[in-house]
Amino acid sequence: MANWIEVTVPAHGDPEAVCDMLTGMGLEGFVIEDERDFKGFLENNTQYWDFVDEELEASMAGTSRVKFWLPDSDESRARIADLYEKGFQPESRPVADGDWENNWRDYYQPVEAGEKLVIVPQWQDYDGDRTPVKLDPGLLFGTGDHPTTRMCLAAVEEHVRPGGRVLDLGCGSGILGIAAAVLGAGPIVAADVDEKAPDIVRDNAALNGVENAFTVYVGDVIASGTLRAKLGAGYDLVLANIVADVIIPLAPYVPAFLAPGGVFVCSGIIDGRQDEVAAALERAGLRIEAHRTLEEWHCFQARQK
Repeated sequence: MANWIEVTVPAHGDPEAVCDMLTGMGLEGFVIEDERDFKGFLENNTQYWDFVDEELEASMAGTSRVKFWLPDSDESRARIADLYEKGFQPESRPVADGDWENNWRDYYQPVEAGEKLVIVPQWQDYDGDRTPVKLDPGLLFGTGDHPTTRMCLAAVEEHVRPGGRVLDLGCGSGILGIAAAVLGAGPIVAADVDEKAPDIVRDNAALNGVENAFTVYVGDVIASGTLRAKLGAGYDLVLANIVADVIIPLAPYVPAFLAPGGVFVCSGIIDGRQDEVAAALERAGLRIEAHRTLEEWHCFQARQK
């Protein structure tokens, strides 16, 4: 196993300038960690979440640094010494290939959901009594361990039927639609604003042998009437594990997607937003039949009145 040296250089608020100087010294392969970029990303993408982990925010407070990696050798240590001579203040630590290539996998273990399902990372085997859903975590949102996803999976398990048509809005990794397909539903239609979604969903679906059940679209369902027309109607189960600020404007379009007797399941709703979402569902002509809660999150199940 090859060993490496991780080098961290303080950027003092100007990481691009630091990268330029390091490049001039023949270094490459930089990772920038900067609080301003982090905050800018959050501010420009507020439609995708109501909650940001406080520990993550705290870890980025005051951060402005550039990281890169060098082979663990005398030559590399000499290059780090040269950084000191040129006025940088680098910190370094030894790492091994496995530290970043494989150790992150230790955080992902099988997650049970509902009464039947278990979400299994693709590199692990499962020989229990539950129905496994294989997934490659770390791609798009939806690894099975978040409370909103677990509540949605329980609802999928409750309402899916063989041959039932399913629509997954804001599909992320595809976990909800894949679970429905594994339980016998199909066809599955999915949509997400992320352009990576179709490839990721198909890859995850292929892990479970259900890729032929899927059609995946990219676009904004709320903004695009053309996309809504492509998605069509007559779905037995419509899923939206997103956030309140998306579910509220989405609600008026949901009845048109549903088949008679069809069920709408929505989650990703943080404490304090549940009444707003419930009111939006009622205004859209949907009758709330169930309200699940887990930790600080809420999930509604509704049908047309």
